[in-house]
Amino acid sequence: MAARGTVKPHSGFNANNDAEVLYKAMKGIGTDEDAILKLVTARSNAQRQEIKAAYKTLHGQDLLDNLKSEVTGKFESLIVALMTPPTMFDVTSLRNALKGAGTDEKVLIEILASRTANEVNEIKSVYKREHKDELEKDVTGDTGGHFERMLVVLLQASRQQGIQENLIQSDAQALFAAGENKCGTDEGKFITILGNRSGAHLKKVFEEYRKLSGYEIEESIQRETSGTLQELLLAVAKCARSLPGYFAECLHKAMKGAGTDDQTLIRIMVSRSEVDILDIRVEFRKKFATSLHKVINGDTAGDYRKALLLLCGGDDA
Repeated sequence: MAARGTVKPHSGFNANNDAEVLYKAMKGIGTDEDAILKLVTARSNAQRQEIKAAYKTLHGQDLLDNLKSEVTGKFESLIVALMTPPTMFDVTSLRNALKGAGTDEKVLIEILASRTANEVNEIKSVYKREHKDELEKDVTGDTGGHFERMLVVLLQASRQQGIQENLIQSDAQALFAAGENKCGTDEGKFITILGNRSGAHLKKVFEEYRKLSGYEIEESIQRETSGTLQELLLAVAKCARSLPGYFAECLHKAMKGAGTDDQTLIRIMVSRSEVDILDIRVEFRKKFATSLHKVINGDTAGDYRKALLLLCGGDDA
């Protein structure tokens, strides 16, 4: 599948040259933020890692440390995110979500509902290497009830592949029987089916479910469950329908109303910049009748805004 990112590997790439450009941008009095943001957003993550290595070899200093001492605030957070390898970025986001005061469930939901099985396995092994802890142990120590059970299922990263034709009907019936068709809800059934079937399979199940019950699965999840379990099941259902559609909604939520959820904005813009940001833009335009570019432009400022708009690419106004 062709990558639908806005950030592509730079064709005439030379790590030493780029390291020198960044060194010059930070040397002496004042910092050339413009030079930094233009270069960093025009290189793939793999290339940024090479630049970091070249910088250390040439100058005996850590590029990330130098960048952090030159830029501040949200712009610093964005640059640090861009310079971090993708799996490591997910690991750090999860660790921060679990280890601060209280748990940031939103981060757990967004990452674990949207990553592929391979990505989840990769996250688990890097997490263990970096923090000497099992991610699952940290998650179960910080969450509870059906929400915890669903997260544990997702952490097993053992979603079935493809579509099981012989199970579509029975899965739809099982979901109907577990919710709309009974008094109370059998959350376990929702967890097992939504946590273990492939996205393509779930799409078919949702079609059958609608014929059977007259409801979209999202409506039933909203009626039959509550709290963080509801949010997680909704995220999984939306990701099964359309990953870019799910991220478009998350971005919209991060920027609507008073104040911007910059952490979410940075996390999604950076983690999807080489994957499917073009599709996210299309979905955003469809769902919210305005462009992602326009909303970012109105919601952010300064070098932070400039860098985000470069990651966003064009305007779909």
